[in-house]
Amino acid sequence: MNTIWQGRLDGEELLYHRIFQRVRQETNYDSITTNNFVLHGFAVDEGVRRNKGRQGAKNAPDIIRKNMANFPVIFPDFSLLDFGNITCEDNNLETTQNLLAKNVSKVLLKGGKSLVLGGGHEVTFGHYRGIRTAFPEHKIGIINFDAHFDNRQPEERIGASSGTGFWQISQEGEINSLHIGIQRNSNTLKLFDTAHQLGMKYILADELFFENLPSVYERVNELAESVDILYVTICMDVFNASIAPGVSASAYNGIFADAAFMHLYRHILRNEKLAALDIAEVNPDVDIQDRTSRLAASLANEWFMV
Repeated sequence: MNTIWQGRLDGEELLYHRIFQRVRQETNYDSITTNNFVLHGFAVDEGVRRNKGRQGAKNAPDIIRKNMANFPVIFPDFSLLDFGNITCEDNNLETTQNLLAKNVSKVLLKGGKSLVLGGGHEVTFGHYRGIRTAFPEHKIGIINFDAHFDNRQPEERIGASSGTGFWQISQEGEINSLHIGIQRNSNTLKLFDTAHQLGMKYILADELFFENLPSVYERVNELAESVDILYVTICMDVFNASIAPGVSASAYNGIFADAAFMHLYRHILRNEKLAALDIAEVNPDVDIQDRTSRLAASLANEWFMV
């Protein structure tokens, strides 16, 4: 019996369907058709360990799945293919990121929409590389909801981590990114300077309020119009600790999933160029009442409803 994808069964007719009734667990990438949502779990937090954060994010994908299972299905043609979890063997993060990239590229080349549930924010480099592999000639835009820039240069004896993803992406070519929710007290001047040097645009957490949405929309639209493909990555530590306590590095002054945020988030999700989304840094080991997992599940479900 599938113990992850279970929920309330109101009936078998389409009008009664919940997500768990429309999930198909798969191993064959040839089964993907255009506009299928395709899920991988990135059950990895080796990058968090290397970055000296609180480990536990590797346990998140299945818990997020459980919290997704009971959401109602909105569109009659909705389909979610679940390809299971990718794990990190022998602490070999680089090999694991490459495996994710390989699988994501297969999804996108089949016309599927890539959803990845982390895991640590080291998922970003693997997910991005998968998009780049599938579309090497396309200009890729990244919208990163995060309190941190994650643009540290890897340390020689440690290697890549959850904090190096955007520096790694910048080494692959021009970076086209907008980082939303950045905290001044979570990034050193060096990290701000690196962001400027690499051309990483950003919106501070303090700028995310309802009256300022027209300005924020303008900056989001500017990025979206300048690229061929959009990729959204969400680090759950961007949110206030009261609604997302279960993260590697909690933020007492993080943003809220309030009306202003949801208007912005849905605006981004409605963009036809959006091909990939991931959610990172849920740590069930330190979560309270599944608050962070539930929020992560809700954010994934929003993509299914636009």
